[in-house]
Amino acid sequence: MLARSGLGLLRKPATGAMFGASRLAVSRMIVARSVSTVKASHEQEQEILIAQRKNRPQSPHLTIYKPQLTAILSTFHRLTGVAMAGSFYALTCGLAASSILGLPFDGASLVSAFAALPVAIKVFAKALMAYPFAYHFANGIRHLVWDFGKELTIPGVYRTGYIVLGFTAAVGSYLAFF
Repeated sequence: MLARSGLGLLRKPATGAMFGASRLAVSRMIVARSVSTVKASHEQEQEILIAQRKNRPQSPHLTIYKPQLTAILSTFHRLTGVAMAGSFYALTCGLAASSILGLPFDGASLVSAFAALPVAIKVFAKALMAYPFAYHFANGIRHLVWDFGKELTIPGVYRTGYIVLGFTAAVGSYLAFF
């Protein structure tokens, strides 16, 4: 088969595996072209890289994923743990610092200050502490169940997730309102 190129007529190899003479024919068809390079300074190279990066498509990252119960529960387990630990440490350091500095900040003053608050603020403050505690406690039990090798199937994971949410709603409400 003959093909026309800028160099004239070239013979194309037959279809099939290219061995021996066919490979030679193909290598003769390849025309080497010279590549011109320009010596660029470091600043010019950086500008070229920046321009190339601006033209790249950006990955959609987390926006392409549907939020799943497992990921949300895992995130909230970590957040509630960090929030409760941070609150505990802040209260402990505050009590320690007040005793060292001679400030009137102790358990009795905290109880009297809380008792003086309006009922709506008391319920809100109790709910702010009760729901994360109930959730973190129930999800910790869920993790212990997993550690024993139970409920590790997808339906089991979702079942225990819904149990944790139900437990959190019931116990958190009880602790906040009573």
